[in-house]
Amino acid sequence: MAAIDLSKPVSSSKLLAAIDMGTNSFKMLVVRAEPKGKFLVVDRIKESVVLGSGMLADDAAISPDAQNRAIVALRKFDQVLQRQRVHHTKIVATSAVREASNRLEFLSRIREEVGFEVDVLSGEEEARLVYLGVLQFLPVYDTTVLTVDIGGGSTEFVIGKQGKVLFATSLKLGHVTLTEGFVWEGKLVDMRNHIRSVLQESGLIEKVREIGFEIAVGSSGTVRSIENAIFKGYGRGLTNNITPLVEFGRDWRFSGEELRVVAENLCCLDAGGIDAARRAGFFKRRSEFITAGAVLLSEIFECLDIDEMRVSGYALGEGIISEILATSCDDYDINVNSRWRSVVHLSTRFNSQKKMKSAACCASIAREIFEGVRKCDVLTHHENKCAFTLDEKDLEYLEAACLLHNIGIFISTNRYHKQSYHIIKNGNHLYGYSAEEVELIALLARYHRKKFPSYDQPSLRHFQNDMNEKFRLLCAIIRISVAIQQCQWMTFEGLEISPSDKDFKLVLRKVTDRPLLTDSMHQSVKDIEAELKPELEHFKEVFQQKLLFVAPST
Repeated sequence: MAAIDLSKPVSSSKLLAAIDMGTNSFKMLVVRAEPKGKFLVVDRIKESVVLGSGMLADDAAISPDAQNRAIVALRKFDQVLQRQRVHHTKIVATSAVREASNRLEFLSRIREEVGFEVDVLSGEEEARLVYLGVLQFLPVYDTTVLTVDIGGGSTEFVIGKQGKVLFATSLKLGHVTLTEGFVWEGKLVDMRNHIRSVLQESGLIEKVREIGFEIAVGSSGTVRSIENAIFKGYGRGLTNNITPLVEFGRDWRFSGEELRVVAENLCCLDAGGIDAARRAGFFKRRSEFITAGAVLLSEIFECLDIDEMRVSGYALGEGIISEILATSCDDYDINVNSRWRSVVHLSTRFNSQKKMKSAACCASIAREIFEGVRKCDVLTHHENKCAFTLDEKDLEYLEAACLLHNIGIFISTNRYHKQSYHIIKNGNHLYGYSAEEVELIALLARYHRKKFPSYDQPSLRHFQNDMNEKFRLLCAIIRISVAIQQCQWMTFEGLEISPSDKDFKLVLRKVTDRPLLTDSMHQSVKDIEAELKPELEHFKEVFQQKLLFVAPST
């Protein structure tokens, strides 16, 4: 019996990882990537290390305590990489390591204690990779883009067009170093003067004016936190619980005036006020450094004459992934995935990071089931028994629906599947898809739960017969995938298939950090089958084959 699992999928996709050792935090990104460049983020892990704490002097060293925190974080990352059996990993370090006087000793310790080889990026190389990451999120390939990425120890600036860097530089202005040097000392006016001085003396302003740009993009966590706070009403008396419905269509951007209000409000708050803003849903973990970040960005807006900034959900980590794909795939095209980017963009807009991870897990399970049943060549119409084939576009629709099925929760948990449908169908968010394709994806999200659609469902009548049938096949898969993903104590291991068998078998295994609800693994599998009985019956109806749950034999 052949087994198909997430680490060795039927298709040629691979698990890749990027680790960014930043000044404030270490981040690990794990993606499932395909040869032509499409990738899906399956895991994000962030560890607060504050590597650059205390590094204000030019000859400052990374402290022993910071080094210890770094080793602990990297070991955690390594455990995840081993568990997920990632095909290729690239580890980079940025400002703090780049500027540290004991850089070589620190890198040697990482090599000896963790086994990681770390690539220390120059400021210009970091800026270039950030730009590549932005191109994987926003449809700005043919646009002259100024990208600003604020880190803990430095800020990167890059102007690019059509994947080519026209100018890149890095300035020693970061939210951690500015907080330690000015905010904690109550020297906000001095901080503004320092920022302006560095910007003016760097030659950045003249260079940006010389080259010019059509749009400005912010890509860092600091910029995303500011945009998220503006989106939720910070500075206008709103909270994340009463966001106006009219703002759901907002497309990841904010104006200079909105930024100015945020920066001024933060400068007027004491520590208690910032904590209150964090508790209300603004800024979250970045409350400690957000004042410096907001003031820095407002000064950048003024000096570079930026009226509005678009925001990218992708940055350095995704740029590293793009670089790996570009060097390892002969037919890689950085601009080939505009349709897929719009799906990711919409999903990220409405989903929290936790919900994004759940949606990505659902998409991975759906992909395995899809590839398994397609490989078996058992798709037959249940009435006339004529062959019916699913193709790569159908897989794209299925994965898109998996990523978007839960976005309606942003509006309301009550009947959220219907909210998801309306956002997808009426929001004009998906670029490059026909009206029929958007309708198909929206309906898959709509019917991933509750009542299974019948053949005479009014919403399906305008589909041609083949699309109507495909929808029901894909619908059966997404419903099973969502149900498995939502199980808290069992997880999907793979799909077992056999030419001599009449049934498919989904292999489940115990989640190691949660106890089973019963003493018997096999009894627990029976419990899942009982709970998912309606979905299993739907699967049998459309595929004319049973889908069984089994536990691994070992």
